Amino acid sequence: MQQRTSGPTPRRPAAAFALAAFSLPSAAYASFLPPEMMDAAATYLAWFIICLVPIAGTVLFWLVHILPEKIAHKRHHPQKQAIQTLCLLSLVFGGMLWPLAWLWAYMKPAGYRLAYGTDKDEDYFHEMGAKARARRLHEDELVSLREELDAMAAKGSLSSKLVALRRELGEMTPAPASADAKAEGA
Repeated sequence: MQQRTSGPTPRRPAAAFALAAFSLPSAAYASFLPPEMMDAAATYLAWFIICLVPIAGTVLFWLVHILPEKIAHKRHHPQKQAIQTLCLLSLVFGGMLWPLAWLWAYMKPAGYRLAYGTDKDEDYFHEMGAKARARRLHEDELVSLREELDAMAAKGSLSSKLVALRRELGEMTPAPASADAKAEGA
């Protein structure tokens, strides 16, 4: 006599079907693309990597290395040409001088101010002079610009263009007060 076990009995047709499905070979691809298209895609990708990635890397490396120069220009650093030279030397020395150029671009040149009476590049004064001619400088900005040029004149470090600008600024009037400035004063 056979003893019957309690519980569900396995279904033989379903098990046989599952076994047959797993044992039959089927076409398998490692990619979602057919093999011919995969070869073409690999060729295009290889050419892209060989040609464009080194160019993009060089451009990115160059842009990072000229950041201190751009910062010095934006901040009107009086020694921006020296910072630019240090950035170029950093390219030659594998980037080891780049942190020095970065720090130098952010430093206030105290010794330069003592020697020349200012810590700004001459381009700054020409830009401010152009704003004054266009009557876009307010009275306090115009007074500050005159005082800085006077301090530089006392040190004897004015170029001929800055002497002419100083003379021209002495005769200029400040920009008219805007409606917002009048409302603040009231």
